[in-house]
Amino acid sequence: MAMTRPLTPALFCTLEPGLVDGVLVDAPVAELEAGAELAASDLPGVCLILLEDGLAIVRAEHVGSARGIVTCHAGPGRVVLPPGEGETLRTLTPARAILVTTEVRDRLFEVREAAVLLFDGLAATLRQKHETIATLASIHHVDRVRDKLIQLAREHGRVRPDGVRLDFPLTHELLGEMVGSARETVTRALEELEEEGFVVRRRRSYRLNIPPERLGTG
Repeated sequence: MAMTRPLTPALFCTLEPGLVDGVLVDAPVAELEAGAELAASDLPGVCLILLEDGLAIVRAEHVGSARGIVTCHAGPGRVVLPPGEGETLRTLTPARAILVTTEVRDRLFEVREAAVLLFDGLAATLRQKHETIATLASIHHVDRVRDKLIQLAREHGRVRPDGVRLDFPLTHELLGEMVGSARETVTRALEELEEEGFVVRRRRSYRLNIPPERLGTG
């Protein structure tokens, strides 16, 4: 994990120039390669992570099992809590993140406009978690996979004339950890969704055959 000079995060791009630069000078920027994994012990004193570029997930492991579950996925501009005990933050693509310590957070809270944006960012992350829980409530694995793909498309997809593309590595195992299903079950669900014409797979990327308006506002 390489550290670089601080930068003004996308989260604060609407603020008056220079309003928080003096605070963020003490918040290092982590440059992460694809597949990097960070545990709580790698981020001492960090209380918030502002993802600037790339895509990352937070994964929790079940005690006594190699199987885990993805509790959060984040793209540019998102606010993420650092991993807790039994969790890891893993990058799916090369990523850049600002590491906010408790001291820096408290100083940001003193700037009213910055505090509001931090609150909104955390609220967006919480809404995503609520949506994930709702997805897991379905007893039909095909519906879980369909709903998760739509959620991923809403937050990280690229709208194209032929549909909405998910241009990042998304293995059956990872998708299974996102929906609480075994890899083999996800494979069968994807095959059914392909037969329906809902999704087209190309290696580890996907294209959803849905109109952009189906994504809603998120």
